[in-house]
Amino acid sequence: MTEESKKAHPLAGILKNNPELAAPIKEGNTLEAVLMSKDSQKAFFDIEGRGTGILYGIEMLNAKDILKNIDIGGKCTVTVVSPENDEGYIEVSLLRALWQQNWQEIKRLRETGETTMVKITAANTGGLMAELYGIKAFIPVSQLSTDHYPHVEDGDKNKILDELKKFAGQELEVKVLDFNPKAEKLILSEKEVTGASVKKSLEKYNVGDIVEIIVSGIADFGVFVRFVDDPNIEGLVHISEIDHKMIESPKEVVKVNDSLKAKIIEIKDGRVSLSFKALKPNPWDEAEKYFSENQEVEGTISKFNPFGALVSLDHDLQGLIHVSEFENMDKMKEQLEVGKNYSFVVSQVKPTEKRIILKLKK
Repeated sequence: MTEESKKAHPLAGILKNNPELAAPIKEGNTLEAVLMSKDSQKAFFDIEGRGTGILYGIEMLNAKDILKNIDIGGKCTVTVVSPENDEGYIEVSLLRALWQQNWQEIKRLRETGETTMVKITAANTGGLMAELYGIKAFIPVSQLSTDHYPHVEDGDKNKILDELKKFAGQELEVKVLDFNPKAEKLILSEKEVTGASVKKSLEKYNVGDIVEIIVSGIADFGVFVRFVDDPNIEGLVHISEIDHKMIESPKEVVKVNDSLKAKIIEIKDGRVSLSFKALKPNPWDEAEKYFSENQEVEGTISKFNPFGALVSLDHDLQGLIHVSEFENMDKMKEQLEVGKNYSFVVSQVKPTEKRIILKLKK
């Protein structure tokens, strides 16, 4: 054997330095390609010097607009539909390649935390619809910024929808919150964009601080408030933190644009919770000083609830007369009327449970 015959074939060196060329082309591979020719029916590509790709049929129809922007000799990315058809060509898709590239870009945005602009296309009661790189996306109501959150007082879904519909056609700056290409799920967040600045602003506040606020919205579950010193910060006063006595709706106590003071009770993940009642004397601390078992008291029926009737007592306390004292609610309402004063007997006093149980004086 001659020295020349012992030398490796030139192709061996190429394959050694470019191992990807030796790997077989498989369905789903995304490869670089050069457009060789095109007409209204089909297009041919050089697939990395490893074979000729063909685009035709439904894939040609789907990629019609993409192909318009690729000149002969121009580079592009294709996805393999079939490694080899009956004519020996590699069947390819431009649309699938673009779809994969777009999801890769979405993945990059998620990993880097980079923001992007999206146009709102529609709304439902759960949030806003948009598109990012041609992929349908959703912005839940909970992921809207405080400026755009629909503060609907009674939580009416139709009113919420009306507020959200106002964003159709507008552009919002968002971050990718979650995505799943297989499920074609893409969740965006506007709140994440402003969250960093809010977290920074909250660094100067601590739990226990008393701040001046303005009521910015009212919902069934609580009150939204903005800090007077930093309107960029919006917090929530849960209905249980509004007053020491039971209330059924925050609207009983506050209204939008009220100027008040509140105490910070929690700061977590850029969210701040506050309390009105923490700044008020707790009447239950001295309940046993004013009320005891078997004591006769006067009280006014303030409202009915599923358990019975709430009774307004002296010293800003509330009592409860249970429906079981009257067999049923109808019988109770026959004997008691909201707004009227009656005589009661104290059955139990439990300050730690914030309960004074009453019976109607016979």
